[in-house]
Amino acid sequence: MRRHLTSRDFASIAVTSLLATTACSSSGESPAPDQEAVVTIAEARALAEGSTATVEGFATVAPGTFSSATSEQGFALQDATGGIYVSLPDALDFGLDARVRVTGQLGQTAQQTVLNAAAASVTVLDGAESIEPKDVMTGDVGEPVEGLLVRVNGSVTTAVEDEQPYGFQAYIDDGSGEIQVYVHVVDGQPVIDTASLTIGQAIEVTGLAAQYEETYEVAPRRAGDLVLVEQ
Repeated sequence: MRRHLTSRDFASIAVTSLLATTACSSSGESPAPDQEAVVTIAEARALAEGSTATVEGFATVAPGTFSSATSEQGFALQDATGGIYVSLPDALDFGLDARVRVTGQLGQTAQQTVLNAAAASVTVLDGAESIEPKDVMTGDVGEPVEGLLVRVNGSVTTAVEDEQPYGFQAYIDDGSGEIQVYVHVVDGQPVIDTASLTIGQAIEVTGLAAQYEETYEVAPRRAGDLVLVEQ
């Protein structure tokens, strides 16, 4: 059963973001996000937990899309080297494909690597790019692709489990191993048509390769991320 982050979790995130912002301000060397030294997302992911990093990439998940399960307003970014989920408490107004720079502090939320940030440390830049999802076998969705936009194909192996208000879950398998498809809720509706997820139905799903505790999952972002495959 999935649970919301608790007030203690968010207190920790808030303190983390505050410490990161204070550290940047007190140094006297980096007064603005666009003056930070930008590292690749792969380099940021390799840093120790608690490290501060500035990354730049294109949005693969719009702000707030996963809030039904995470209780925050985060988004995901990807560059040529990797992807990462950015966790922040405040809603921001930009869509998929936006070019974004963000400074935050590396952390773990439910065992997923995230960049904890505040709205003031996020800058939307000129330019946009649509990221092509990486085709991955269902059994290969794991740590090496966490944070990336991926596409999987397989047959539904379990009935959809209703976990509202958090979301819905089902599993699919292409023969290489099951992977969970986790469907978040936006404006009271699941982001894909869960009624189509019947046992045995072959589907193609695009979404963020994510982790919740010990379970890896693919989390779609919009209706078009589900394609029914004719058998």
